[in-house]
Amino acid sequence: MKALKPSPALAAVVGATPLPRTEVVSKLWVYIKEHNLQEPTNKRLINADAKLKAIFEKDQVSMFELAALIGKHVS
Repeated sequence: MKALKPSPALAAVVGATPLPRTEVVSKLWVYIKEHNLQEPTNKRLINADAKLKAIFEKDQVSMFELAALIGKHVS
C-alpha cells in the first residue's frame, strides 16, 4: 500500500508520518477508543472531539463515513 501524507488536522490524531490508508484507519480507531468517542447506545456512531471535528466537520459521524472523510485529508 502506498504511504499517504496526512493533512495537518489528521496529523494531530494519527501523526505526521506518511502512512498507508489502512494504517491511518487503524490509528484513528485507536484514538476513538482511547478517548471513548463511540456513542454508548449505538457503537456505529462516533462523537467528534475538538481534533476529530476538524476532520469530520460535524459533531457526529457513522463509522461507514470514515473512509470518505479520511480521503479528503490524505495526499
